[in-house]
Amino acid sequence: MFKQTKPEAIQETHVQPTILQTTDDGQTLQQVPPSLDAPDCPPNAILPQTAASRGLAQTFGLDIRAAILAVIVDLMIFGGEVSSLETLLPLGICAALVLAFIVYKIQMKWHKDDHDSALIKAMIIGLLTAIPVPLTPIIAVPGGILGIISAIRRK
Repeated sequence: MFKQTKPEAIQETHVQPTILQTTDDGQTLQQVPPSLDAPDCPPNAILPQTAASRGLAQTFGLDIRAAILAVIVDLMIFGGEVSSLETLLPLGICAALVLAFIVYKIQMKWHKDDHDSALIKAMIIGLLTAIPVPLTPIIAVPGGILGIISAIRRK
């Protein structure tokens, strides 16, 4: 019968907070308009406007423990495959899968990577370890150095 409406002065308004884009050391670069913020993204998602602030060390860095483990496992697998004339290749692939899982967990817990970054880094290490050539140190050593730099900058 009677339709109730809110007066214009009392109607609820939705105000989005201002988003500040910062560098790794906390310096403010610019204000990002709230309209660029994707409301349907998960809370830990890295948005394009904040991806640049992560830095090279966080983007490409491996935790030093993961890098050392990857180099040791790769050298052990490669040594076993060479001495057995590649008959231990299936065992090396299984070990590479286990190594990839361990690297994923290390990156998530100790290097504070998000799920996608940790998964990509772990898959790269697992793939390089499964190849019967000692390629892992080429990626793991520089990645470990970047990981040390990232850890030092966090403290």
